Amino acid sequence: MKKVLTKFLALSSIGLLMLSACKKDGSLVTTNGGKPGALSASATTLVLDKTKLTDTSKVMTFTFTQPDFGYNAAVTNTLQIDAVGDNWAKPASATIGIKKGVQGYSTADFNTLLLKLNLVGGVTSQVQVRVQHSLGAGSTPIYSNVLSLTVTPFNLTSFLYTVGSFQGWTQNNMDSLISATSNGIYTGVINFTAGNRDFLVVPVRGSYDNKYATNDPVNTTSSTVTVGAPNNFFAPATPGFYIVTLNVNTKTISFAPATEYYSIIGSITPGGDFSTDVDLKYVNNGDATETWEGTFTFPAGTFKFRRSHDWTYSWGIPKAGTDGAGIANTLNDSSNDNIPLDAGKYKITFTLPPGIGNKPSITATYTLVKQ
Repeated sequence: MKKVLTKFLALSSIGLLMLSACKKDGSLVTTNGGKPGALSASATTLVLDKTKLTDTSKVMTFTFTQPDFGYNAAVTNTLQIDAVGDNWAKPASATIGIKKGVQGYSTADFNTLLLKLNLVGGVTSQVQVRVQHSLGAGSTPIYSNVLSLTVTPFNLTSFLYTVGSFQGWTQNNMDSLISATSNGIYTGVINFTAGNRDFLVVPVRGSYDNKYATNDPVNTTSSTVTVGAPNNFFAPATPGFYIVTLNVNTKTISFAPATEYYSIIGSITPGGDFSTDVDLKYVNNGDATETWEGTFTFPAGTFKFRRSHDWTYSWGIPKAGTDGAGIANTLNDSSNDNIPLDAGKYKITFTLPPGIGNKPSITATYTLVKQ
């Protein structure tokens, strides 16, 4: 019996020594699938007052609690507003700062957001609001509860639409020219590629009725505007990005080279060795932010965003300790790494914050949505 007990104690000691020698290398972080935040609004009915256009006080404030993914996650929160019946196909969106749980709007800002939904000024409409919570590219977002609001916007910002050889004369994919104050002067940035100079401007997306055209000779840079005229407009012969200005008051159209434009470049672009840019399209939507986008099919690899086909300003994944590091969908142009991408078709967006000038923002945001 004594021998058995001695052997048992010896084996127990060895087991304890083995357990004490096991080192915990770290905890495995896993998500619980995500519990969305709760969204509320300061009002459920709002009639916007045009006389308050320059008043900066908040007329609508959305508040939400942060989502819970089971650990301390860097979450991108995006407020989405959509017209009832659109089923979130084309919501107006606003990215909210990391860990920020409130988003307020002045009369001007909220009215602009509603007009993006093609709501009619002076007419009461129903909209829905939710918050999208995302852990970054490739993750499945979760959503807050949906609020229903009754709103009445007013007409201010107005749009005309462009269709031409630069976009394949596709009526269901018309770009915009915008008049921020509905003063009859419409502007937008268009990339006229080689051999694709001709286009028209129309008042209603998807229709040629009451088209803006010209009597100027074909293949010459257009300068005059006539409703229903027989000839297409022609951009300058040199291809590239142009700021197009159509003035319905003076019945003129003009073109100015855009000195700032954005593209992607990397191992995924033609040439495969960071030698060839693929241009993004400017989103002419009147936002204070500046957004460029494009939909492309790429092989697996890496890339960066850059300005005007030049490395003076370029954006990638922030390195540790630099601006934007650790924040989902955030880039910087100070110290960064290439952006990885799996093979596939993606819609890519690149957004710079307000106040862009000769020297752009150090940080920017981007999205990659697989199609």
